[in-house]
Amino acid sequence: MASSSIARRLASETLGTALLLAVVVGSGIMGERLSGGNVAVALLANALATGAALVVLIEVFGMISGAHFNPVVSLVFALRRELGWGLFAGYVVAQVIGAIAGVWAAHAMFAEPILQVSAKLRDGPALAFSEFVATFGLIATILGTQRYKAQFTAVAVGLYITAAYWFTASTSFANPAVTLARSLSDTFAGIAPASAPAFIAAQLAGALAAYGLFGWLLKEEH
Repeated sequence: MASSSIARRLASETLGTALLLAVVVGSGIMGERLSGGNVAVALLANALATGAALVVLIEVFGMISGAHFNPVVSLVFALRRELGWGLFAGYVVAQVIGAIAGVWAAHAMFAEPILQVSAKLRDGPALAFSEFVATFGLIATILGTQRYKAQFTAVAVGLYITAAYWFTASTSFANPAVTLARSLSDTFAGIAPASAPAFIAAQLAGALAAYGLFGWLLKEEH
């Protein structure tokens, strides 16, 4: 693969993930400020903005890098041999850098301190299990639509994440890069660093479970 092509793919993952986190954190701040203390309204605003942005960002960057924006999505594609392991490592670095940059951009837009550490604890087995379910469903959505209706993937992912904000107790982070970056924001969307490892472990487990099950379910018969 040409170095220019690799550079474009890494730039796509960095920029796309940055824009996604700017939406996640920025809409959380805006929702909290305008909701008058109504957490349900703030969460609804956060969910709708995130889902809508995902549709747009996947459409914009999908033809460049695949629009993964998520280390576990990249991991699944690497396991499926649709992404080389060297490029997988590059994607993960790009996604983490982009996610952190997006959080800082959101802080700057809302005149928040740029450097923050979240104090919002999200602990307990129920929340960890929620992240397993959220990530399992995300991978299932991607693999299922890619297999049968690839042109619907962007919309399906946006709709799934919007729903998962509400049906999971954890509000569906479903993304290790997002989890790490949100630990650097003491705002509505934040997660305390101490809570992040359990979320990330559950996300990895959910992704691997979906990869295994849907590898079987979607296997072509010969």
